[in-house]
Amino acid sequence: MDIASDDAQWSWYNRLLAYLDDDSLPPRDSLPRYVAPLPRTIENLGLRLAWLVVAINLVGTAFGFWYYRSQFATTPVVMWPFVPDSPLATLFIACSIALWKLDRNNEVINMFAFFGCIKLGLWTPYVLLAFFPAWAQLGLHPAMYNFLFWSHLAMVVEAFVIHRYSAFPGWAIGVALTWYTVDLVVDYFYPIVGQPHHTALPVADSVPWLSVTTQVTLSALEVAAAGAVLITVLAVFLAYTTRAKKLE
Repeated sequence: MDIASDDAQWSWYNRLLAYLDDDSLPPRDSLPRYVAPLPRTIENLGLRLAWLVVAINLVGTAFGFWYYRSQFATTPVVMWPFVPDSPLATLFIACSIALWKLDRNNEVINMFAFFGCIKLGLWTPYVLLAFFPAWAQLGLHPAMYNFLFWSHLAMVVEAFVIHRYSAFPGWAIGVALTWYTVDLVVDYFYPIVGQPHHTALPVADSVPWLSVTTQVTLSALEVAAAGAVLITVLAVFLAYTTRAKKLE
């Protein structure tokens, strides 16, 4: 055994641990795993690489706006803020982390980022799975399918780092919840202007989809809406539970 080589490996490992356990990072509250599921080292890594994470999210935001270009073209300008859901979520998380790094922490932006990354980070993989055969028929390349699937799940991971530098104040949760409730309504239930403004699905909203029983068949719109509602409820639960546990 090469003792010198073995010692060098341990030295590198110890330096990595010291890098990830930097005392300059926000302390980790003692939260239950169901609201803070990431290992401390993963949280620390994300915080230590904050500017890289910001840059990646800004690139994702730019790509997202490009991805929605055809939907912008068919949507009245007044409703454009309700179209690019995922790009806005990545923009919110980029701003959230950047403001924390600049010592200008903004709790409203933090909560917009939390709700956005949870809701869109889970909803997109949900519809990719729910409409799996139709995406292939639409011509979505497998590489793009996998990119969308895994990159959106990564948004959920980002959401679970926010508790390290946010107090999750109730008023800020309420502001974010108001926005995402309005977004939910105009996306699926009452579009106000034109058609529903949800992310385009690979089939028409009215197409029957996902037979539940021999008597009940959900439309594509109902399948997408059901997922969005349930995930929004989950985000509310996680936000308020995180706040409650932080106050204990």
